[in-house]
Amino acid sequence: MIDYSKLLAQKHDPALQVLIDTVPALVASYLTPDRFGDLTRWYEALEKLPDIIPSSIDISSDTIRIGQASDCNEQTRALLREQLKNLMSWRKGPFNFFDVFIDTEWRSDWKWNRLKDHIEPLTGKTVLDVGCGSGYHCWRMRGAGAATVIGIEPTPLFIVQFQAAQKYIQDYQVHILPTRLEELPKNLQCFDTVFSMGVLYHRRTPAEHLQECIAALKPGGQLILETLVIDGKKDDVLIPDGRYSKMGNVWSIPSVPTLQDWLEKSGLTEIRHVNTSITTSEEQRSTEWMTFHSLKDFLDPNDHSKTVEGYPAPCRAIFIATKSG
Repeated sequence: MIDYSKLLAQKHDPALQVLIDTVPALVASYLTPDRFGDLTRWYEALEKLPDIIPSSIDISSDTIRIGQASDCNEQTRALLREQLKNLMSWRKGPFNFFDVFIDTEWRSDWKWNRLKDHIEPLTGKTVLDVGCGSGYHCWRMRGAGAATVIGIEPTPLFIVQFQAAQKYIQDYQVHILPTRLEELPKNLQCFDTVFSMGVLYHRRTPAEHLQECIAALKPGGQLILETLVIDGKKDDVLIPDGRYSKMGNVWSIPSVPTLQDWLEKSGLTEIRHVNTSITTSEEQRSTEWMTFHSLKDFLDPNDHSKTVEGYPAPCRAIFIATKSG
């Protein structure tokens, strides 16, 4: 089982406490073997991780680095590697556990490096990371000075992966809750910064997602939005007929001017488009730690500017905006 006692025991500001009070119900709803049959196996892998005291921890560099090779012997490291392998697939990272390098599907550090110099400093901030996966970016946010980082993630495997890192890092100002943004208490207004990265195109109604992000922010808080976009003019939106890049849950992909318009209409201010980048197979790929199909398998083999369905290949934009005071 995943222990949230450290989070529940902390004193929070009243608005954040409203969210924390929901944790027992969230755990009872999401983290059950009846709902996720593999959960028992993942918990067993978590329990079998060896007890090692890390001589150093680095959550401020491209690779989340826990300990050094000299912190354990080869036999212990082999056991560590085996149990971390039992928590595959690893999608967001990279991580290094005592010289066991987890080369994740995504080079998530590339995304962080695209945005980190454009956002308001996170020092002392309370931060929400929506759809945070294994928590790679949560650790980077904490490494950038955030006082409290709450990730929300509905996939139990990724939460268990986060707990594998937390076993050794033991920083209880970083937590991942098993839930979705739309299931949070309404109008929390308790976060200084909200990150929504790789989520918007999975929502049937993007305007609702933006409003949910805004509702979680304090007045004057900052939204960092990263999502798929297409080349085009205002009002251009790609609505896939069936799958997009073999994903069945992509509902709409706007052009950059359209996304700018959506943000303006949502009531956000100080809107800045800070980056657009084409996703490459160097950034997203199959590895030893994620052996299933990845980006190169989702693109037209004869024309990598298109998906296998004939749509424009994945391109991502980052916007930063402020909730009015």
